[in-house]
Amino acid sequence: MKYHIERNTVQETLVIPLYGRKMCSEQYPGLYRDETALRLMEEIDYDFSDLEKKSKGTMYRFGFLEAAMRQSDLAWEVRDYLRDHPTAAVVNLGCGLDDTGRSCDNGQCRIYNLDFPDVIAVRDHLLPAGEREENIPCDLNDTAWFERIDASGGAVFFAAGVFYYFLKEQVRTLVSAMAAAFPGGKLVFDAAGRSAVKLMRKTWIKSAKIRDVGAYFSVEDPENELRDWAPGLRVSQRGYMLGYHDLRDPSVSGFFRFLSKVGDGKMKMRIVRLDFGKGGENG
Repeated sequence: MKYHIERNTVQETLVIPLYGRKMCSEQYPGLYRDETALRLMEEIDYDFSDLEKKSKGTMYRFGFLEAAMRQSDLAWEVRDYLRDHPTAAVVNLGCGLDDTGRSCDNGQCRIYNLDFPDVIAVRDHLLPAGEREENIPCDLNDTAWFERIDASGGAVFFAAGVFYYFLKEQVRTLVSAMAAAFPGGKLVFDAAGRSAVKLMRKTWIKSAKIRDVGAYFSVEDPENELRDWAPGLRVSQRGYMLGYHDLRDPSVSGFFRFLSKVGDGKMKMRIVRLDFGKGGENG
C-alpha cells in the first residue's frame, strides 16, 4: 500500500526535492544516480501531475541538475571526512527523504537524520533507520539534539537546501554552538548570494510565505563573512555546480553549462565548508 501525502501540507515539501533527484537520475545518469529516490517515488501516493507539467520547462530541468549536484557535492565532502575519521557521526540536518548518509556509509560510521517531527514520521515509514542509524525528530535551533550525537570518532554535518529558511543570526548561533560542542568536526552546506536568494523569493520562498527575505541567510564572501563565527573556525568554499564536477557529460547541454557558470559566478552559489577548531584554538 502506498504512503499518501496530501497537497498543501508540510509533508508535501518532501516531495519536490525527491522528485528532482528522481528526474536527475533519469536525465543525467552519467552524473548522478539516486536509487532511493527512484524507489520511493513508487511508494508514495501523491498527485504529481503539476510537477510533471513543469518538469518539461528549461529552468525546471536545470533545477533538477542543481539538486543532483548539491547532493553529490555534499556526499563528496562526507566521504572525504570519513577517510580520516572512519567511525565519525554523519549528521544530515533537515534530512527530509534524503538518503545521502546511507549512500556514504563505510560500514563503521554512525548516521543521524534530523528533521521536524512530522517529517521524521514520514521518514520512519518510508526510510526506517538501519544499522548504526537513527532518525531524530527535533528543531535544529533547539540544540538539545546535540546530546543524541555520538561524536567520539568525529562528526561531519551537512545541510542541503536548509539554511535558506533560517535567519542569518540563527545560522550564526547554531554554527557557534556546534563548533563549541563538536571540536574537530566539519559542517558543509549550500548557500547563495543575495541576488540568488531574491530570485528564490519569486518561487519556493513565496510559496513558503516568507516575506522578509533580506533577513534570511545569504552569503557573498564566506571566508570573510563567516570566519569570526567561532574560535578556530576554518572557512572554505567551492562552486555549487562546477566546483566538484566539470559537467562535461553528453547529457548536459552547453546552455546548462553556461547557466552553471552564471550560478557559481554571479549568483555566488556555493558549497561552504566549515572546519571546527580543535579545543583551545583561537583562530
